Amino acid sequence: MEAILALEDGKIFKGESFGANGERCGEVVFNTSMTGYQEILTDPSYKGQIVTMTYPLIGNYGVNREDVESRKPFLEGFVVKECSKIASNWRSKQSLGDYLKENKILGIEGIDTRALTLHIRQAGAMKAVISTRDLNDKSLVKKAKASLGLIGIDLVKEVSCDKIRNWNEKGKYKIIVLDCGVKFNILRRLQEKDCQVVVVPANTNADKILGANPDGVLLSNGPGDPKGVSYIVKEVKKLIGKVPIFGICFGHQMLGLALGGKTYKLKFGHHGGNHPVKDLKTGKIAITVQNHGFCVDIASLNKGDIDITHINLNDNTLEGMRHKKLPLFSVQFHPEAGPGSHDAQYLFEEFIQMIKGYRA
Repeated sequence: MEAILALEDGKIFKGESFGANGERCGEVVFNTSMTGYQEILTDPSYKGQIVTMTYPLIGNYGVNREDVESRKPFLEGFVVKECSKIASNWRSKQSLGDYLKENKILGIEGIDTRALTLHIRQAGAMKAVISTRDLNDKSLVKKAKASLGLIGIDLVKEVSCDKIRNWNEKGKYKIIVLDCGVKFNILRRLQEKDCQVVVVPANTNADKILGANPDGVLLSNGPGDPKGVSYIVKEVKKLIGKVPIFGICFGHQMLGLALGGKTYKLKFGHHGGNHPVKDLKTGKIAITVQNHGFCVDIASLNKGDIDITHINLNDNTLEGMRHKKLPLFSVQFHPEAGPGSHDAQYLFEEFIQMIKGYRA
């Protein structure tokens, strides 16, 4: 079945459907990971986006039940050069195409993903529509232009859990995770560090969190614009200085806003498993997993209170910060490695050490 990807600037890419049928709007972005498509599909941070894989052959090892990062895929569409017709792996339970159909996700293959990626790099991420239903170029471009996009939109409410749940009930340290779209591997890493992990909805107020007497709070990753969730930032402000805090990706951005900083939209974002980040304290370079379209403005932060800890070596944007007096730190990248490099997993141990120091 024919499928079309239409961008708001009038650019058209025609291919074939290999997922669900229908029509969805979203911001089109590209991901540079060579593997890990299942983890990418199930990362809630992609809500509101159509993801293009730069690696040309996707789906060759199928899909399994163990490597998901959330309860279901949340992205709006999936774009590849070629979807493998053969899924060969002993852990595979179904093909990528069948998985997309089962979860009602549109997939399109057979387009020039290299040309699409170059276009996004030059023109920037933009609104788009993917369709198997409407095959009229002008009509689709009009729909793309009229779609909401990401700026100022609250997408967290569509991916967060709706009630408190215990990921695991035993552990030396009680960690409350504010679920803005948390990836399961973050929860797994905390569990490995002997943590009792309690996941709470994103709209949980600070008094309720503090009333549970946690040893630490983790602000999770999530989709879209942090300015669209001012109600969460308001509660994060109340947590600062009351409990050790670790922010990851979207959590880092919310913490930046809560500390009086500003955020802005990147031209085409950081999406992939090969982004070099420098730890300014040790001088070491970590290859990191990233998935974000917004960034904290370094110049907007109060340097008297905040140390810049990590910098992106591709564009010198902020990748990490730590308060000089209060027990909190955050990073823009994903240290949980799901998928991707394990270089930054040491940060979970740093969180535990911060908790120990605060207890003392």
